[in-house]
Amino acid sequence: MRIASLSEFLLMRIERRPDTTLSTASSATKSTSDNGVKTAANVPLNRQIYQLIREAILTHLLPSGLQLPSSRDLARELALSRNTVTYAYEQLIAEGYLETRSGAGTFVADTTPDLLPAGRLIASPLTDASEQSELSALGAQLIQQAGASDLQWGAFMPGVPDITLFPNKIWSRLQNKHWRRAQPELLTYGNAGGYMPLREAVAEYLRIARSVNCNANQVIITTGVHQSLDIVVKLLGEHGDRAWVEDPCYWGTRSVLNSLGVKAVPIPVDAEGMCMQLADLPQPPRFICTTPSHQYPLGMVMSLSRRRTLLEYAASRKVWIIEDDYDSEFRYDSRPLAALQGMDTHNRVLYMGTFSKTMFPSMRIGFMVVPEALATAFATGVSELYRGTQVFIQAIMADFMTEGHFAAHIRRMRILYAERLQLLQAAIRDHFGDRITLSGGEAGLHLALGLPQHSDDVAISQAALAIGIAVRPLSRYYMDADNARNGLLLGYACVPNDQIRPAFDKLAVIIKRHWHDFLA
Repeated sequence: MRIASLSEFLLMRIERRPDTTLSTASSATKSTSDNGVKTAANVPLNRQIYQLIREAILTHLLPSGLQLPSSRDLARELALSRNTVTYAYEQLIAEGYLETRSGAGTFVADTTPDLLPAGRLIASPLTDASEQSELSALGAQLIQQAGASDLQWGAFMPGVPDITLFPNKIWSRLQNKHWRRAQPELLTYGNAGGYMPLREAVAEYLRIARSVNCNANQVIITTGVHQSLDIVVKLLGEHGDRAWVEDPCYWGTRSVLNSLGVKAVPIPVDAEGMCMQLADLPQPPRFICTTPSHQYPLGMVMSLSRRRTLLEYAASRKVWIIEDDYDSEFRYDSRPLAALQGMDTHNRVLYMGTFSKTMFPSMRIGFMVVPEALATAFATGVSELYRGTQVFIQAIMADFMTEGHFAAHIRRMRILYAERLQLLQAAIRDHFGDRITLSGGEAGLHLALGLPQHSDDVAISQAALAIGIAVRPLSRYYMDADNARNGLLLGYACVPNDQIRPAFDKLAVIIKRHWHDFLA
């Protein structure tokens, strides 16, 4: 179908404001329809003409080579000012839809793709939001196994600190200091490896608080554990490699590995941490991912003998150990434990940490410590792939640490989180006594509440979410379904003291309703 008359085509489709007869290029309105939706009549007439002609060209209603009326003639036929039509023509010419020929007029340009064979069918665009046929196998797997939650605050969201008690005034003062200086190097792309004063501050903190052996050059600033793991696998791994992961483990670890084509192999955990079997040892993986200081999500600490076994095995088989030290600053019954990296004498451990738990998650700054021989390569790799990250925020964080505010904030929050942990444990005991198991209560920002195996922790989590309580089903953290345990992950750090008991009272009703036979 072709358009017989451009003016008739436009007249049938242009919508004018009721009080308008003529429009100029500047005619516009901010009014909306009764339901708040912007209508075509609210769009300037010059823009409407542009859009209608453009759409007609793209749908072949106006074929290439067709001569259009002059702007003067079309304006007269539409009873509009010439400026209105001229604006539309000029915009279409600028975008390549129309072309002018000297002494001849304005024509529809030939925009037919010249590399596609004639007659080739064009696939219809995706219109169904749920359609996933275009996803790759790795992409489909990532979406199917996604673990991120839409709800990221409140009772009892695991792993989220109390950001309402963050020292905003101190942070604002430091931020204003850097804004007043307005140094260009803080507002441009980041240097390889990150802002050096922050790298120095992190190295000093890790040496003292975590017994990590490092210097500033070995510290690489990233956006967090996900990016740290991503760059490790990209620089040290190949598609098809294998990685041993604790089972259960953090869902993000599996997601990153799978997205890069690395096969995650589940290794069970017991009271001493990752429990390698003799059958596993003859076929070493490329990577071993572990949380030795506070196993995620169950909370046990890897024993010294297991740590030594892991280090010796990695050294003898050239395996890279990826140590995720995500929240060990918050230990309540003793001093924070030394990192596995501090015991490594063969440079096989890549240490990862984050400020998401100690500061606030939206900061998106983490760090990793790599062997000195790899430091330059990793700094270059991060800069090449991710172009550095938030140098201005890194500068503020460096001051926050060097002036002692970071250590003071951790001490203050450690005391508060210990109080909230005790309140939650007391609420659990009052409802269930010793008929329920708890793990992970010695450190971190969450604990794991065990449920009988016949219960449905996914259903309980969904029922809790329906009343505004966020808990995570423990079974979803397992890769090996046959060994999966049922339970709930309960975060307490971001729940005010006076809300812990009322929130758990509501959750307890749901738990009892789902496994009342067990409690009878």
